[in-house]
Amino acid sequence: MAMSLYFVLLLFMSLLVSFGSAEIRFTEIRSDGRPIIPFDKFGFTHTGRLELNISQVELSDSNRNLDLSKVGFFLCTLDAWMHVLQQLEDEEVACVLDSDLIKLVSNFKSLNGQSSFNSLYEEKDADQYTLVFANCLNQVKVSMKVRSAMYNLDGKKNRRDYLSAGETVLPRVYFLLSLVYFTLAGVWIYVLYKKRLTVFGIHFFMLAVVILKAFNLVCEAEDKSYIKRTGSAHGWDVLFYIFSFLKGITLFTLIVLIGTGWSFLKPYLQDKEKKVLMIVIPLQVVANIAQVVIDETGPFSQDWNTWKQVFLLVDVVCCCAVLFPIVWSIKNLREAAKTDGKAAVNLMKLTLFRQYYIVVICYIYFTRVVVYALETITSYKYLWTSVVAGELATLAFYVFTGFKFKPEAHNPYFVIDDEEEEAAAEQLKLEDEFEL
Repeated sequence: MAMSLYFVLLLFMSLLVSFGSAEIRFTEIRSDGRPIIPFDKFGFTHTGRLELNISQVELSDSNRNLDLSKVGFFLCTLDAWMHVLQQLEDEEVACVLDSDLIKLVSNFKSLNGQSSFNSLYEEKDADQYTLVFANCLNQVKVSMKVRSAMYNLDGKKNRRDYLSAGETVLPRVYFLLSLVYFTLAGVWIYVLYKKRLTVFGIHFFMLAVVILKAFNLVCEAEDKSYIKRTGSAHGWDVLFYIFSFLKGITLFTLIVLIGTGWSFLKPYLQDKEKKVLMIVIPLQVVANIAQVVIDETGPFSQDWNTWKQVFLLVDVVCCCAVLFPIVWSIKNLREAAKTDGKAAVNLMKLTLFRQYYIVVICYIYFTRVVVYALETITSYKYLWTSVVAGELATLAFYVFTGFKFKPEAHNPYFVIDDEEEEAAAEQLKLEDEFEL
């Protein structure tokens, strides 16, 4: 009993620390015997509403004497849920729906012999709630179709806002950030034109990454905007997933290529560097598939937690993998500084690589750990601040990368000075004479 309670607690908490989708949700439950099935979470204001449309209800036990009050939907906050679990453990209540700490939305008594019912629940206590389905009937499996819609009434006209109270400003945030990235793309195009004599292939790849990021933010802004007004993304979520996929692959590939010195230091990749790309790119495909499943299915799916763990694992592996080429380059430059007599130039390159290595680690740590911590500790009303923090960190990383590796002749990362070129020519000449 205790282990099952802890499992339910972890499931509930994993839902609460992730951003919830407030769009109108259509869910189908098939022969499910789980006692607790969490749906979406939502930050209500004092004008919150929840619409439930339940249809095609079927129970595995057709006994008419079943106590249908033990099956139903309720709203609960994380704090209240902790106390409910304690009540269950202390056997103060036999069923979650009997607790006075939850807000009962509706139970299956509303069926009245039918296979469907509708419910409209008004929530006037502003807080972040999770919609949960509870089944306290042992060995009874439930099948049903659920349409859920959570929203707040906004303004004098009582317009519906389907975004959670902490996410309602996100469409404007994403749109403004997209304008910033389009501006960066324009600036980068100007830099490439002015410095066209020292431009390498990697610089055009950087431009592609910035443009994909800009379009990704535009699609996300439109996605959130449509959900805010209508409860549906109207296809913008598909475009968002496409650009998110392309952006993720190109960004990690760019970090690997810069770390290897491809294009400007050498026109080829070593076998071990190719293997890193062969690992990172497929893992990014898996990560994006996992992200789509997480977003589109929701926590009611039995595989939701598995996909979430897959996404986190793959993301961590990708973040670690992109560091290896930078470490290899630092090692090679350190050895070259000791052996080829060009310590000054190699030292400058080595310093730049070390800076980039530190910045990449800081970027990964901030966007994966710090932002997650902000989501966890920040009040539901200010969840948008964790999004802004993560996006500003990403913007700073893009700007740093562009500034440090811009096409300039005096950039120690790109240039092979005259002395190095002459020394290389003399070395080749001596090797030719030796062969003769």
